[in-house]
Amino acid sequence: MNSTSIKNLKRKDGFSGEKQINIPDSVLNRLIGKQVFLHSLFITHIGYFPNAQYHFRERMLGCNDYILLYSLSGKGYIESKNGRFALLSNQFIIIPPNEFHRYQSDLQDPWSIYWVHFSSNQLEQLKQEFNVDQFFTPTDLQYDEQILEIWQQMYDSLASGYSGISIRYANLCLYRFLCFFFFPNKKFKSEKKEDPLERSILYMESNIGKRLQVGEIASYIQYSTSHYTALFKKKTGMTPIDYFIKMKMRYACQMLVQDKLKIKDIALRAGYDDPYFFSKLFKQVTGKSPKEYRQVQYAGYIHAA
Repeated sequence: MNSTSIKNLKRKDGFSGEKQINIPDSVLNRLIGKQVFLHSLFITHIGYFPNAQYHFRERMLGCNDYILLYSLSGKGYIESKNGRFALLSNQFIIIPPNEFHRYQSDLQDPWSIYWVHFSSNQLEQLKQEFNVDQFFTPTDLQYDEQILEIWQQMYDSLASGYSGISIRYANLCLYRFLCFFFFPNKKFKSEKKEDPLERSILYMESNIGKRLQVGEIASYIQYSTSHYTALFKKKTGMTPIDYFIKMKMRYACQMLVQDKLKIKDIALRAGYDDPYFFSKLFKQVTGKSPKEYRQVQYAGYIHAA
């Protein structure tokens, strides 16, 4: 593939299974701008891009926030005034505010990255007290499931709506989340044992754009279909496929709010090639058609408490 073709394939988002929330400035100004404590450290954007082939971003003047990129697998490349670096699996980098940077996923082994943009009304003090400069180049980080759990808590809180409680909870979680990166050599012990059912849910999330069968999910965690279904229903109160459908609809809800995609394109990203079937399913789960949901949510951003 020549360089012109690759250039045309570059994209900043739109990856199968991605999660992304960009908090509107109006919400930040209303809910954080006048809050002294919350203004000290807050989230502006948060996301997860799995297997992000052709991912590319370039900001000639940087942005107003710190950008934390955490590579869970694959690799990519980052260029800034500090040089050009490869970001490998289980490494992170923090890009400083208002400085040129360019980053992209590797073509053969694209990264899967968690990312958070965060800011503060005391950026210089934050930089000095935590010596953030040391993380402006890739830094090794031992995998810890607590990192992903706290990220998910921040994401879920913001995905539930831009209420004052949701914003406060997510931003308080941010303090704990950053501890793992600001102190990468400290061991944070976790006594939690691996849960096969949780692994199956993560498998669903990573394949949210597919039409999985329950046998395929059960096979992933080496359970029989009947045993897996019984255990899953006991734990969640629903079958694995019903859970997966609701997960897909939550994903669709995020795209309806965050993106200006057509309904048929959102349906495809959620794994449905028939937009009419998707819309019918969406209404069964949410009580509203995709169009109605989008209209209500946009109105909610303006009037949210």
